[in-house]
Order: sequence, then C-alpha cells, then structure tokens
Amino acid sequence: MQKEKWHPKAHYLNRLWGHLFFPICFLPVSIEHRTKLDKHKPYVFCANHTSVLDIAVMGVVIENFYAFVGKRELAKIPLFGYMFTKLHITVDRSSRVSSYRTMQTALDTLGKGRSIMIFPEGGIVTENPPQMTPFKDGPFRMAIEKQVPVVPITLPYNWYILPDDGKLLFRRHTIKAIVHDPVPTAGMTMDDLSRLKKMTFDVIDRELQKYPLANPEQPVTTPSPVINHESR
Repeated sequence: MQKEKWHPKAHYLNRLWGHLFFPICFLPVSIEHRTKLDKHKPYVFCANHTSVLDIAVMGVVIENFYAFVGKRELAKIPLFGYMFTKLHITVDRSSRVSSYRTMQTALDTLGKGRSIMIFPEGGIVTENPPQMTPFKDGPFRMAIEKQVPVVPITLPYNWYILPDDGKLLFRRHTIKAIVHDPVPTAGMTMDDLSRLKKMTFDVIDRELQKYPLANPEQPVTTPSPVINHESR
C-alpha cells in the first residue's frame, strides 16, 4: 500500500481476502455476470447500497482493478481504515471543497485506466430497503466526462443478511450479485446526465423487483459455503 505501483497487488490480496472471508462466515456467494467485461478498460461501477456488507462483497464481485469512492468516516475503522485511505478515495460529503477534490481525484483515476466503484445513493440512506433513493449526479458526471461505460450492479439480499441497524449480526442467506450490461456513454454530454442516471437506476430497480422482499425466507440450499460465478 506504500507505493502506487504496488496497488494492483494489494487489490489482488483484497480479492483473495474476500474469497476466504465469506466461506468462514458460512455465507455462499452467487455472482451472475450478464456480460463479459474487459479487465483492462475502466468503468464506473454503480450498485445499490443497503448494508456495510456491500463494500466487502464488491471485492469479490468486481474483477477489474478499481478504486472505491467512500465516506471519510471509513478511515476511522482500525486497520481497514488505513487500507482504505491508501488504496481508495475518501470524501467528506458535508464539504463542497472535499466533494470537488474527490471528483478530480476520481477523474484522474479513470484517466489512468483504473475503474471507479461508487454507491450512487450517496450512502446507506434508504429507510425502506431494498428500495432505493434517488441517485446523486457525481458518478454519472465522471462517466460522461471520461466517456467510460457505467456498469449497474444489483445486490438483492445484503440488506437482509447484515442490516444497517448497528448490531452487526449476520443472517444466513446466499449473497447474490448481478453484474449488468454496461451502459455506454460514448457521445454523451452533460445534457444526457439525467437520462444516464435514470437508465442506471431503472436497470437496478427492475432487477430488485424480481426479488420480492429479497425473499428473506428462502433457505440456503448450498450444502457448504462456496464462491460461485455464473455467466450468461
């Protein structure tokens, strides 16, 4: 983490940690890729956000080298916070100056060929999970400015497995992630920002509708914890 050129190796170790962490917690993971992404091209990944589990899950779901954009408070978490500030991008959402600097850092990151992962709701803000709240403009501004695709990701069960209630108690259930087709931004301008934002929101929202209440009573049928990658 001390040298930027070593960050891809740290990213690999983070993915390895994720592949070990979830089996230890007896949480099977099922990842459905709707398309094959180019691992050497940058994207702006956008997922619904309902649980602190979402950050760890992204480490397994996203194969591309990416940087998180997350709230500054994450830096206060022992050990994890140090790693996060070294490898990713923090923002103080209450400060316009911090938001501007974060945007510039994220644009520079995309310019270097590294993807960005961001929760477009701006945090865990929904009061009725898994329903989403309106998306912020930031992810879509950077995608249009750098002309990189937006990749929607749907997480239908995380809110149930680890609710954002401060108790940090897991419920056993398969972790599910759907990585959707990229939404292209080639030729888009800032006049298309609202349309791009709505397109991304609708993709995730339509997928969530397929999981009424995220099927919280659905039993886990996998006999032992596994990491399972599905493609189609």
